[in-house]
Amino acid sequence: MKLVVVESPAKAKTINKYLGKDYKVLASYGHIRDLPSKNGSVDPDNDFEMVWEADSKSSKRISDIANALKEADTLILATDPDREGEAISWHLIEALKKRRALKKDVAVERVVFNAITKNAVTTAMEHPRQIDAELVDAYLARRALDYLVGFNLSPVLWRKLPGSRSAGRVQSVALRIVCDRENEIEMFKPQEYWTVAADLRAPDGTDFQARLHALDGKTLKKFTLGDKGEADKALEAVRSGGYSVSSVEAKPVKRNPAPPFITSTLQQEASRKLGFTAKRTMQAAQKLYEEGRITYMRTDGVNMAEEAYVAARSMIQTNYGARYLPEKTRYYSSKAKNAQEAHEAIRPTDFNQRPEQYSGDDDQRKLYTLIWRRAVASQMEAAVFERTTIDLLAKDQRAQLRASGQVLVFDGFIKLYTEGHDAGDDSDDDENRLPKMTEGQHADLLKADSTQHFTTPPPRYTEASLVKRLEELGIGRPSTYASTLSTLEDRGYVRIENKSLVPEDKGRLVTAFLENFFQRYVEYDFTAGLEEKLDIISDGKLDWKAFLRDFWTQFAEDIGQTKDLRVTHVLDALNEALAAHVFPDHDADGNVIEQPRLCPLCKEGELSIKVGRFGAFVGCSRHPDCKYTRQFSSDGEEAGFIDPDGNELGVHPETGETVWLKSGRFGPYVEMANGEKPKRSSLTKNDTPQTLTLERAVELLSLPREVGQHPEDGEMIYANFGRFGPYVQHLKTYANLKDPADVFNIGLNRAVALIEDKKARGSKRGGATPLKTLGEHPDGGPIEVYEGRYGPYVKHAKTNATLPKDVTPDAVTLEQAIELINAKASKGGKKKAPAKKPAAKKKAPAKKKAPAKKAAKPDEG
Repeated sequence: MKLVVVESPAKAKTINKYLGKDYKVLASYGHIRDLPSKNGSVDPDNDFEMVWEADSKSSKRISDIANALKEADTLILATDPDREGEAISWHLIEALKKRRALKKDVAVERVVFNAITKNAVTTAMEHPRQIDAELVDAYLARRALDYLVGFNLSPVLWRKLPGSRSAGRVQSVALRIVCDRENEIEMFKPQEYWTVAADLRAPDGTDFQARLHALDGKTLKKFTLGDKGEADKALEAVRSGGYSVSSVEAKPVKRNPAPPFITSTLQQEASRKLGFTAKRTMQAAQKLYEEGRITYMRTDGVNMAEEAYVAARSMIQTNYGARYLPEKTRYYSSKAKNAQEAHEAIRPTDFNQRPEQYSGDDDQRKLYTLIWRRAVASQMEAAVFERTTIDLLAKDQRAQLRASGQVLVFDGFIKLYTEGHDAGDDSDDDENRLPKMTEGQHADLLKADSTQHFTTPPPRYTEASLVKRLEELGIGRPSTYASTLSTLEDRGYVRIENKSLVPEDKGRLVTAFLENFFQRYVEYDFTAGLEEKLDIISDGKLDWKAFLRDFWTQFAEDIGQTKDLRVTHVLDALNEALAAHVFPDHDADGNVIEQPRLCPLCKEGELSIKVGRFGAFVGCSRHPDCKYTRQFSSDGEEAGFIDPDGNELGVHPETGETVWLKSGRFGPYVEMANGEKPKRSSLTKNDTPQTLTLERAVELLSLPREVGQHPEDGEMIYANFGRFGPYVQHLKTYANLKDPADVFNIGLNRAVALIEDKKARGSKRGGATPLKTLGEHPDGGPIEVYEGRYGPYVKHAKTNATLPKDVTPDAVTLEQAIELINAKASKGGKKKAPAKKPAAKKKAPAKKKAPAKKAAKPDEG
């Protein structure tokens, strides 16, 4: 029996149909081992030794494969045909060797196929090879590099810039690109210019429009007419009339089709045309690949296999006719920097499977249609336009007008597919039909007008245009773009507004910090250079450990230099770098602000960026005498300002009490005097001091909301907001809500279901999943809140401390948790004095675990 291992069950199911009874196909479910998310997983002092771990699920999969191997004479590794696929195969062999499950008499073969079709799979089985050690080396180098950057740079951010989440080799450069564009937009100063246009009538009665092209023998440039006075003079010359044609130029223009999709262009077009995120695109593409409908979707190759060219051309001949089929096959070359082109472009595996015949998932159908049309169109004839330019000269020869237009003569590939455009891209697709005119013919002037214009700032990046920019710079790889974009959003560094990527204040702070203190590692050329070296490793021309040694020597030195970096030095650098954003010198109407950093409250102190436990804010240099603070924002001098005594919002319609907006240690909140103890409620993450209304404040003050009594014990279920989001509560069980609006409208049945599900999961996992992370213990390592069998508790390293009955998981503070943990630890120490020393040693790994909650995996995202 031959045992075949692939990544996914769907892929296994498809392949199983093509192989006979002598084969057994199992899935590894992706990577079976990974670097633990803690310090020490890559050891530079021990020749970059890497520690790999398999979680419980992966261990079971390895066991299943090992058991199946007992009856096999051949192990066939059929993972994906790229660096990651090669790595999965290598990891599996290493894990089986570690278990001594790989017998000497079992042959090990590696097969690759670019499409999951019967022909591709059976052909691959006939041509096995060994694992590509050079590809594995490149994988190891990439993983080690990303780990070393993530797990050394991120802790520096946490110490010097509280509220930051993580830094990454590609993630941080992508963030810088977004922030740089936002800086361009904010610094942009519109420039005025004018144009003059005329409506004319040809001898055949056709009306058309022309623009002033030259005046007094000088060709007009964009800013030649810089104000109304100059525009009026030009307009007067144009209105003199008496126009005749001085020249006519008509020439055919061909436009060739774009090549079939590669990973980046697929993500870009799916974003433009379907509104898909990069992640959504890759999920749909993965399923199409596993179904055997398209070729492998992680590629930078722009050409197809010869049989695909034949099939596509046959499809064109049959369905569109010989006019649409070029004489020769169209071949393409990649324009992407560092393109390896190891695989085919993304195409249908069978061109006869037309999109309208696909009846599966809607996302997959839409994406398949895009892929099919683009691949077929890439082999069609060029579209032909006739581009015409008519110049007309006034009778006094002062004003020369120009009319331009183009007409589609033959649609060619456009019949099937037209490529999308990003905002800011020049497009000449618009048809503007002009009358047939010859030199010397006269045209009547109907009217002429001048129009004022202002230059516009460059557009913000979209996911599509950011992927395009990363590709142009040679940063990242086809397999990493989607995860990089997701990471930026998940970390709260960017948000999406109308498909545009807008950097959050947190993201701009991180970028400013890195540009000031780790400039080399967010430079475009440096990051692209690392990618080039990783490619050289995969070609076998560079030793991967020599590459890491070269990188680590300088990087470790740069990290070490930050140990003595004072926070005041960091803040001075941030104040300078972000001055235009945080302290703008012009207001929204363009009026100059003489002293943009003057404190508006005391009129003496200087405003400065400050950092607290929960992130950055703007405060006065005369603190604590002056208590002015506002959000880290450029929305005007008073943006988010809350008076030290509170801002009055109005009178509560039911109680008659005054409702206030105030600021506390954990951010803004609303308050209403209610007897001796005022009623308070924190603002949610969707509320801001600038937009808060009395109605919304009254709504927040109504919390916690009584949802209803639990049917089993009659205890009330409440819905409320906490510092970490919306939730429902029953006794000491808390279940998160995804939608903030659910706090006000969730019904009893759904609330009970969420509560019971949370209880079941808590029991099954033994409280293994933290409800939230409060922060870092002074000794290092995260302090987390868990739901336990006997109620909620806080945990640090090996010490668990039960919360007092009057303290809920949502309300417990970091300071309270530290006190509870220290008290519990001291009690434990008295009982087992001899164990103190070993216990202290065990705390060291816990301290190294701190990055696990914040940096997640040290990947390229």
